[in-house]
Amino acid sequence: MVDAVWIPTEEEMKTTRLFQWMEKLGFTDYDSFHKQTITDISQFWSQAEQELGIQWFTPYQSALSLRDGAPFPHWFEGGTLNVCYNAVDRWALRADTTHLTALQWEDENGSIRTYTFAELLDEVQRVANGLTELGVQERDVVMLYMPMIPETVISMLALSRIGAIYCPAFSGYKKEALIPRLQSSKARFIITVDASRRRGKIVPMKPTTDEACAYSPTVEKTIVVTHTHTPVQWNKDRDIDWNTLRNYESDYKCVECTSDHPFMLIYTSGTTGNPKGTVHTHAGFPIKAAFDAGICMDVCQHDTFFWYTDMGWMMGPFLVYGGLLNGASILLYEGTPDYPRRDQLWSLAARHRVTHLGLSPTLIRSMMQYGEEWTEAYCFDHLKAIGSTGEPWNREPWMWLFQQIGKSRTPIVNYSGGTEISGGILGNVLIKPISPVTFNAALPGMDVSILNEDGASIEGVVGELVLQKPWVGMTNSFYKDDKRYLDTYWSRFEDTWVHGDWAIVDEEGYYTITGRSDDTLSVAGKRIGPAEIESIFMKLDYVKEAAVIGVPHAVKGETPVLFLVLATGYSHNDEWTKELYEYAELSLGKAISPSTIHFVQDLPKTRNAKVMRRMVKAAYLNDVPEDLSALENPETLREIQQFTS
Repeated sequence: MVDAVWIPTEEEMKTTRLFQWMEKLGFTDYDSFHKQTITDISQFWSQAEQELGIQWFTPYQSALSLRDGAPFPHWFEGGTLNVCYNAVDRWALRADTTHLTALQWEDENGSIRTYTFAELLDEVQRVANGLTELGVQERDVVMLYMPMIPETVISMLALSRIGAIYCPAFSGYKKEALIPRLQSSKARFIITVDASRRRGKIVPMKPTTDEACAYSPTVEKTIVVTHTHTPVQWNKDRDIDWNTLRNYESDYKCVECTSDHPFMLIYTSGTTGNPKGTVHTHAGFPIKAAFDAGICMDVCQHDTFFWYTDMGWMMGPFLVYGGLLNGASILLYEGTPDYPRRDQLWSLAARHRVTHLGLSPTLIRSMMQYGEEWTEAYCFDHLKAIGSTGEPWNREPWMWLFQQIGKSRTPIVNYSGGTEISGGILGNVLIKPISPVTFNAALPGMDVSILNEDGASIEGVVGELVLQKPWVGMTNSFYKDDKRYLDTYWSRFEDTWVHGDWAIVDEEGYYTITGRSDDTLSVAGKRIGPAEIESIFMKLDYVKEAAVIGVPHAVKGETPVLFLVLATGYSHNDEWTKELYEYAELSLGKAISPSTIHFVQDLPKTRNAKVMRRMVKAAYLNDVPEDLSALENPETLREIQQFTS
């Protein structure tokens, strides 16, 4: 029996956008409604975009064609639109919404900037003109290496307006993570800042940009926002002051883009090789994000939507389009949630009267340690929902959030999907009871199953989380790499997307995600492939082999642990090990650097010399399976086990 702690009243259910839409379509029961949404996906997604009020320059002729198979659906064929128009113009051009707040920003020093829809449109059009004058063309890729500031959102919207493609990168990356993304995307331009602010310190970003550009010959110009007024080295042949882009007229008509026109290239990590560039289109990611936020999370006009995130992670763009396409105000925060005071996050949410607060389990684990007294000064009566994503929960922090911040009356919307999904697969819809940790539903339009290793649907036991039909928002392949895309998601079961999560569903339809079925790490809700970390150390002459695993962590959820095999003739000492930790932080950033480094003589491998990270992790966690027949050198596990804490 599900341990439901939040049960909606009939009145609460009937006020939600989801219930009102269902009722309009002839449904009052969610399960019956969901079944219909996956029976005729073409009709469903056509109804969904109409409910969102998507504005088309040219109406589409067909909602869906599968002529190239399930991995390559063609949505809304014949239609033209622009995500910038749907996010900004449609509200700025209406007398009743033009002066509503669209964008709010605050940093940890208390500086605030606010834009109405009219003011945001003015800025976007000026920058769109400036970018065009600079030479940015349709389908050019422009990297965004920026903190959460208004200029980041303005850049995104302006680039979409002119038909270019933006590629957001995590603002905490060092050059080693930026370089492969710049090289893979072949970005012609990069927009950055002099520096950002974090925990009372100035964090230089322009120098990192310059270092990465030195290895990226396709980059022609660097556009620099003077954000902190930190002195930076200026390259007069390459660097452009952001303010020069704003000196143009505030009049730029949106480019009419086809439904499959790419607008965003965002990279996600895998277990091997370089990061994968997921391609998202004007009629894909924005519609899925707006649907999940608006219909499933009940984001409405006059609401304030805030997710503590970075634009380089999927939830950053989700915040932008999930909020603006629904006519809501979005809040950006530059800084850490517990600086300058431990109640910074709660103060921010209270002062801005946030209605939808998004965060991660790791954040709550870290805030819990300060005690309940830091939450008691604030009233959260304005909160309609608390969103959570990035990693699995455990019960204690979930209940702490529900009771201390939600006051046992605000629902927590557990939400799980990914960068490649454009939003969620599973969630907590607001018309069904919610229990701690679990998900109460597969989201509308998402044909979810859990399969065993033979591809049979299972219930009550852990299996592979899969999707058996396409959906609006699924990545339009990987950037210039269809084969890798097919191998990653579509190669195991016919016409079935294998997401890479272990999950279980009970007889009442409640889902639990138990972890990743591949090796991808999820550190504080940020996914990174072990190969990306390992490659940093493999550049060192004295390192022969490297393997990274993710192990459970009380605060981060998961933390990287690194195993190194040194080249012949080398040995380690404490001082040298300390230098390795410093090297890791400089190369990767503190957030995703290994928390522990161990030195071993060898790593477990198969007969074809593939390092078995799964076996490394099993040995380290003292959970070695009995069958070691796949290993060429099973004796290596004993050495790893000696480090078990």
